Amino acid sequence: MGATLAQLAKLPPLVTSWEIENLKQQLAEAARGERFLLQGGDCSESFDDCESAAIASKLKILLQMSLVLVQGGKKRVTRIGRFAGQYAKPRSADTETRGNLTLPTYRGDMINRPGFTREERAPNPDLLLRAYERSG
Repeated sequence: MGATLAQLAKLPPLVTSWEIENLKQQLAEAARGERFLLQGGDCSESFDDCESAAIASKLKILLQMSLVLVQGGKKRVTRIGRFAGQYAKPRSADTETRGNLTLPTYRGDMINRPGFTREERAPNPDLLLRAYERSG
């Protein structure tokens, strides 16, 4: 785990500080009713679903929805996409049992794998690097 965290620490941030500050300003404007906030995307994803066509399709839908809001509401829209990065899943239970076998719960492609074997369900720090690559 330490080696993976050291590798991640050397990589550039996925989001810049000025993007964060800009979003904070836009969120404040939305809270004051000066603009709309539109958030769309998936609650969780798999690495296999991270492909250009799927992402472009989701972006297109988000843009179309925002155009409707702009025309109907006559306000600017902040679009937040929840895709290409939702690779972890919160779970209510730490384990899953099938038959007589109890294994750790699948927590998303960033943590472990969905197959029901000990190897696939073991947390794998290298998956953090794969998540970073796909999130970028």
